[in-house]
Amino acid sequence: MASSGASDDEIVFEMAQLIRVYKSGRVERDFGSDPVPASTDAATGVASKDLTISPNVAVRLYLPPAAKETGADGVVTSKKLPILVYFHGGGFCLHTAFNFIFHGYLTSLAARARAIVVSVEYRLAPEHPLPAAYDDSWQALHWVASHAAAAAAGSGSGGSEEPWLADHGDFSRLCVGGESAGANIAHHVAMRAGAGEEPPLPHGARIAGAVLVHPYFLGPGTVPSEETDPGMAQSVVTMWRAVYPGTTSVQDDPWINPLAAGAPSLRGLACGRVLVCLAEKDVVRDRGRAYAEGIRASGWDGEVEVLEVAGQGHCFHLADFACADAVAQDDAIARFVNL
Repeated sequence: MASSGASDDEIVFEMAQLIRVYKSGRVERDFGSDPVPASTDAATGVASKDLTISPNVAVRLYLPPAAKETGADGVVTSKKLPILVYFHGGGFCLHTAFNFIFHGYLTSLAARARAIVVSVEYRLAPEHPLPAAYDDSWQALHWVASHAAAAAAGSGSGGSEEPWLADHGDFSRLCVGGESAGANIAHHVAMRAGAGEEPPLPHGARIAGAVLVHPYFLGPGTVPSEETDPGMAQSVVTMWRAVYPGTTSVQDDPWINPLAAGAPSLRGLACGRVLVCLAEKDVVRDRGRAYAEGIRASGWDGEVEVLEVAGQGHCFHLADFACADAVAQDDAIARFVNL
């Protein structure tokens, strides 16, 4: 097919073998991200299923076998488990909650953490520029929280609620989390919950903790971790401009720089605990470290834990979630959500 014009052929953002965004708005994605079906994993016993929340939002739920206990008398009873609402990464423009990478990883994490995981499928930029992903993620969290009353009352699946959440969810241990762009989203939904957002989370539900793995944050100047790979450091800046055309700049846009002068105070984080996971060879490592330090300096009344894995790069755990470093990182997440 002939090009519709020079502007159609002008590439405004590209990551090799991943995505190309053209000035005309056309987008080409090269990676294999076909969805894999929900299932029960033979190795871990973790079951999964998909639900559509709205025309724009869907979720994949993961339920570990720890959700049911068999007593000495042979009677099977339901057990309450922590809930982790998880936002996948990919620079806001890549991947899906249903692809084999995240399905395999979150099956493993649900088993290790003995937690219900709710993986959110949000709309991708640039077809749906930010803040679409933030709004979709807030809607998914709101839906999860809508089960808090049924879970507390023990009404189980007698109503219209999702039974995995109503029967097995412990809403005193409701956490949000994600990696890279998903970690950025986790931060913003926690801020939104603390800002008196209307409508608020239903039934008095509250976020207990936020897990930010290799968070995608930017800021002014150049930090040492960005100097290790200047090309990649520039790519993540260009990516931000592609997914959020309405941005001011990486220096003062609170969506990508939570430490910007005009950003809401981190005192507003609506959770009591934050876990920030960093990787030594990640270009955004120092931005994540500065974020953790910013929380501590803000006067926020909570606990911040920082875990840094030596010798690894950005989102290394998705390439091999069974390697020793990935297991250590997931063990820290498991401890965190089970507090």
